[in-house]
Amino acid sequence: MMRKIFKGMGVALVTPFNKEGEVDYEALEALVQMHIESNTDFLCVQGTTAETPTLTMDEKREIRKRIVKQVAGRMPIMLGIGGNCTQNVINELIEEDLTGIDAILSVAPYYNKPSQEGVYRHYKAIAAATELPIYMYNVPGRTGVNILPSTVVRVARECPNIVGYKAASGNLAQVKELMETKPKGFDVFSGDDALTVDIMETGGVGVISVLGNAYPNELSAIVRCMQEGRVGEARNLNDELRDLYHLIFVDGNPSGIKALMNIQGRLGNNLRLPLVPASDETYSRLQQAVLEQ
Repeated sequence: MMRKIFKGMGVALVTPFNKEGEVDYEALEALVQMHIESNTDFLCVQGTTAETPTLTMDEKREIRKRIVKQVAGRMPIMLGIGGNCTQNVINELIEEDLTGIDAILSVAPYYNKPSQEGVYRHYKAIAAATELPIYMYNVPGRTGVNILPSTVVRVARECPNIVGYKAASGNLAQVKELMETKPKGFDVFSGDDALTVDIMETGGVGVISVLGNAYPNELSAIVRCMQEGRVGEARNLNDELRDLYHLIFVDGNPSGIKALMNIQGRLGNNLRLPLVPASDETYSRLQQAVLEQ
């Protein structure tokens, strides 16, 4: 039953920082409240878009505690816990207080480029460390390793609490292969806003969205159309956001989405090194795109 609470439009939540580089908890609270009051279905906290590698463990704990308290069960929360040292991931799953967290999103081990056998053993080991549902996260453009559909299926069949997958490879053929071979009830989310309609058309259950930080209701509308079989309407709505999908990634994520949210007046345009704000050119193009919405 737990796996079925995650459907629709989830937001890969950004982490606001102030000019001094500290977590801006006031802005964070305002963002979470916006999503509570919008059509956002769930929050994905401390994933890629949150600049999680730059957060200290104390900051991660405080952010998690505050979000769980504020949400107060009004929407599900998926928490990113992953890494390229399997034992460290296991330790975090066992030792951290995950009260109020409904599922884990765990990225493929990055940098050390494990084989498919290594990826399989990694997920099997972390699945044994928690009773929480786990969603695999495949983003080879960042990790340097692509989780093949056969490996996903192997993990899904052997680990009952690995219940889904975030597809951010940009490879639709690979997603379609997974859809044809995965166990029944194993859920696939788009991890690429621009491909949400295509992935849901093949059987995906929703999106974990970057643009949803700034346009939650618009992304939700696309997902609702797909859930109700109104594919043409979904494609039309999707096409209206094409420029934004592109622009928020020109200088990388989350540089683009933070620039966009700064234009909206939702947060400061502040990132932690090694990430830097979007270029002046990109910022200007985003301003123009916002005016055209």
